[in-house]
Amino acid sequence: MTPYEILWQPFADFAFMRHALVGCLALALGCAPIGLFLVLRRMSLMGDAMSHAILPGAAIAFIAYGLSLTAMSIGGLIAGLVVVLAAGMVTRATQLKEDANFAAFYLVSLASGVLLVSKWGSNVDLMHILFGTVLAVDAAALVFLAAVATTTLVVLALFYRALVVESFDPEFLQSMGGRGAWAHFAFLILVVLNLVAGFQALGTLMAVGLMMLPAASARLWAKELPAMLCVALGIALVSGYVGLLISYHGDLPSGPSIILTAGLAYFGSLALGRRGGLLWRWLGHEHLEA
Repeated sequence: MTPYEILWQPFADFAFMRHALVGCLALALGCAPIGLFLVLRRMSLMGDAMSHAILPGAAIAFIAYGLSLTAMSIGGLIAGLVVVLAAGMVTRATQLKEDANFAAFYLVSLASGVLLVSKWGSNVDLMHILFGTVLAVDAAALVFLAAVATTTLVVLALFYRALVVESFDPEFLQSMGGRGAWAHFAFLILVVLNLVAGFQALGTLMAVGLMMLPAASARLWAKELPAMLCVALGIALVSGYVGLLISYHGDLPSGPSIILTAGLAYFGSLALGRRGGLLWRWLGHEHLEA
């Protein structure tokens, strides 16, 4: 096979592959920066919890409207926002910390969603919701993914300074009062939005993968935040493209192929990353700067 046949012909010949590629690019633009801020704020596991919080809403929409990506996205968005608000209220009203509350709501949400789909659906429907089908992304879904990516970039630009300060010095931001709270709440809404967008293509179990793996990898390559953002975005974009090619040529599920490609990039970064990679540790050139 020629390089063209391997690297581009699937996208040139099939519209569903082009839709999937554009969808992955849109997801990368929104998920990569959100994932990096989650890593910097030590909220990585919270992102995983939120990815499952959308499941009950998606399951209820599925029961009511069938496999409609629009309906399930709206249901997932509502469920995710409810969990964000509920966990925030419980955190303020009790002694429990925010991560413990998100974990509790995550477990209840995941169990509820699986129960609903199992009761009123089938194993095929459950697999579709949990793992997604990026190759089934249509024009309407692409518009939604593009809208989420655009909204994410605009809001991050507006709250960039506050989010950076909170990532490295949360006590200072708390002293600023209302602006810090608004920035935190806006960020959590963006997390939910991007997880709902990822759900359309990758399912609830895989949606967080394209968010967290490139971000974790970027920390091993760059020191400054703008550079980390660029590295995370680049890894997310390449993972989507390469994952789709692996899926097509290997006749493999597309979502897991994309996430495993991002996982390989992460393990490669662990080995070769200039800022803490194992190779540089062994060579005695480890960079220890924060």
